[in-house]
Amino acid sequence: MDRYPPIAEHGLVGDLQTAALVSSRGVVDWFAAPRFDSPSIFAALLDHDRGGYFRLAPEETDASCKQLYYPDTAVLVTRFMSPDGVGEVVDFMPPDQTRTPTDRHTLIRGVRAVRGTVDFTLECRPRFDYGRAEHQLELDGQGALFRAPGIDGHLQATFPLERDGQDVRGKVTLRAGESHGAVFTVCASGAEAPASPTVDGLTEQVQEVVRFWQQWLCQSRYRGRWPELVHRSVITLKLLTYAPTGALIAAATTGLPEQVGGERNWDYRFTWVRDGALSVRAMLDLGFVEEATAFVHWLVDRLREREGEDGEPLQTMYRIDGNPELPEEILDHFEGYRGSFPVRIGNGAADQLQLDIYGEAVYALAQGGEIAQQATYQGWRALARTLDWFAENWNRPDEGIWETRGGRKDFTYSRVMSWVAFDHGLRLAETFRRPADLEGWRRARDAVFEQVMQRGWSETERAFIQYFDGDVLDASLLLMPRVAFIAPRDPSWLSTLDAMDRRLVSDSLVYRYDPAASPDGLRGSEGTFSLCTFLYVDALARAGRLPQARYTFEKMQTYANHVGLFSEEVGPSGEQLGNFPQAFTHLSLIMAAVTLDEALDHEQGR
Repeated sequence: MDRYPPIAEHGLVGDLQTAALVSSRGVVDWFAAPRFDSPSIFAALLDHDRGGYFRLAPEETDASCKQLYYPDTAVLVTRFMSPDGVGEVVDFMPPDQTRTPTDRHTLIRGVRAVRGTVDFTLECRPRFDYGRAEHQLELDGQGALFRAPGIDGHLQATFPLERDGQDVRGKVTLRAGESHGAVFTVCASGAEAPASPTVDGLTEQVQEVVRFWQQWLCQSRYRGRWPELVHRSVITLKLLTYAPTGALIAAATTGLPEQVGGERNWDYRFTWVRDGALSVRAMLDLGFVEEATAFVHWLVDRLREREGEDGEPLQTMYRIDGNPELPEEILDHFEGYRGSFPVRIGNGAADQLQLDIYGEAVYALAQGGEIAQQATYQGWRALARTLDWFAENWNRPDEGIWETRGGRKDFTYSRVMSWVAFDHGLRLAETFRRPADLEGWRRARDAVFEQVMQRGWSETERAFIQYFDGDVLDASLLLMPRVAFIAPRDPSWLSTLDAMDRRLVSDSLVYRYDPAASPDGLRGSEGTFSLCTFLYVDALARAGRLPQARYTFEKMQTYANHVGLFSEEVGPSGEQLGNFPQAFTHLSLIMAAVTLDEALDHEQGR
């Protein structure tokens, strides 16, 4: 197998508490359990030799491969085609519909021959705790038990397995119409072993999982021009949501580079207030009220737990259960994806000051009567106290949305979202007749607005800029018309769009900012940001530049991978870079599609 397949050459499967990546060569090279942010069990994507992997694929390595999702589901099918036969591997994880945190998680891998004869090989080489924990193997015919400190891995197959050191191998020959399978189950040490699988039982399980996803997706009210793209994105957001709390993680992986060989390698398996808050609007637009509401409840819990304490009411990110401790650590023994060292777990940016999160938090709470009407008195008190505090604390330099490590500045985007916090807070208080310091919030809102208009504008660039009194552009400001800070066809905004076209857009793809013009404290460069490209589409559509918006949106689709997934960035040669798949990109895709559909319908008189 390839030492390091392209990041984009993967599909995602999950059970709403954790997830796995499966390469187009049939290799599970990323899987952490029992939660998204747990230590890895398979991590060959970060270190081929030490990370561990689970391969189930034809013995003939030169077979051509195709990968697809079963329609409207998270069931992944990998097809292998050779002169001797055609075979398939079907990967899925049964969703835990109880929404109770559990230590037991199951990855099911079914194999079958479609035509001819196919020899399948299984290799299961787990490496627990990011490859730092030794394990012992107990093998009994068609079942294997990998024992590691605090955790067991059970591998059971419908065909014989054999020992390979402390790992396991197996082979099975299938003729057209024949099926077999392997099941890898993670559980706490000493927990009851799962029942042995049968071919008929695996067939029933895949049918049940297909029904689950297709019935869930039936809630979607999207009737626009790009249903497959939008629905794949919303399924991906669901896969990246921790069902017991409703918290959305930023991406399924850690340590995948923004530049191959560079140091911009972060852990994204946590819940950013910003990402989750913006997902609320995307989910509501498609009709997924339950998922949007669950995140809002999670967010209110974060506000309430800091009541009466000194310091910031919110921090940038949390673990999926709301734990604020995310100490950053380097895995010295991992070489990193294609030598991209260091590999980090945890995230030191959790301690940064990023004032925009207050705007995004209130924006989420204000979205849709379905959510706002459910706000409890205690929840409103927590929000009101937060805004009272923020009215005294918004006017400070911070690290900004991009979590730069080059020092604090007066970032324009942070001020724009500060305005959003007060503006939406006022709307909520007035709409639902809630007690609030309306005059204090109004004074703060108006002061922020004046500051942005006076100091966040560059006469040189004729545009709103990244930080006050500078000339650097920043694609995060593409959200300004969406949050109603400025009219989408205001001359100053149209001039800003033109400036971004000149400085940040490359063949319709959009950079976050220019690190050379605005040093961010990190070495190396990065690709265009897929999130920003979709925000650009949204802004173009609102500005009435529909041919350019649609062309950019259609062109961006060509950078999706073979199953419709996006990572964080697009590199110089069109390759996907960064953690994968990225929730922020998929939620901004949904936002852009909905906005563009509405604009095109309006233009066509529909």
